[in-house]
Amino acid sequence: MALGLLFDIDGVMVTSWKALPGAVEAITELADRGIPRMFLTNTTSRSRGDIAKALEECGFEVDPDEILSAAKLTAEFVASTYPGKRVWVLNEGPIAEDMTGVELTDDPSTADVVVLGGAGEVFTHSTLSTVLQMLLDGVPVIAMHRSMTWSTERGLCIDTGVYLEGLEKASGTKIKAVGKPSPVGFRAATDILGLEPTQVVMVGDDMHNDVLGAQAAALVGVLVRTGKFREEALRALQRDEFGPYPDHVIDSVADLPELIDKLAGA
Repeated sequence: MALGLLFDIDGVMVTSWKALPGAVEAITELADRGIPRMFLTNTTSRSRGDIAKALEECGFEVDPDEILSAAKLTAEFVASTYPGKRVWVLNEGPIAEDMTGVELTDDPSTADVVVLGGAGEVFTHSTLSTVLQMLLDGVPVIAMHRSMTWSTERGLCIDTGVYLEGLEKASGTKIKAVGKPSPVGFRAATDILGLEPTQVVMVGDDMHNDVLGAQAAALVGVLVRTGKFREEALRALQRDEFGPYPDHVIDSVADLPELIDKLAGA
């Protein structure tokens, strides 16, 4: 059976940009087998080039073109949906090089579209209040992703999804998110790989954004017990016999080559 691989990065391969145990060896082994792959990430704190460089410093060999980021996906969506419009991006991290095809502005008063990236210190009371007023005025607001948290060495930090829910309730407007768990990224990655969704394995630590989101798009989901994984959340799914559940659960990406052997022989 032909297989392709999609990897989340943060919490699967690295935490706080340090390689997780066995991750470099596993990713290298799978690359040596010639398995097609992409890296689908909601990381918005770095550009694709910076992500590739950071991974190289951790021991991984990843080309920037193999990375499909939420910023890149969002830029493509905005460029096609709102051509020629000025875009104000609220994001924690330098990602301008991935926002090709859109006209950026630092002045929200001149913006035709608002893009919310990753949360951080730029998500202040003042800036979020400006976003709310723009929503109420009918300005389109697009989110790069709907992630609620990300994993760091000191624990979980809240992310954009926490703010999105508040903005939506306050404005009565649903905000479209382009990155995971939206099917947009999964479809784009499978198209690049040249495979059917059922032939592609998505490996992630976020049960809903990575794994169940991928499964909803007809991919095979693999949940790793690293990063933002929480055992109690998995047990809660087990108690719901009629709800979705990860196709596979492994301790870490280090165990992925063995699982791929089984799937390829199925």
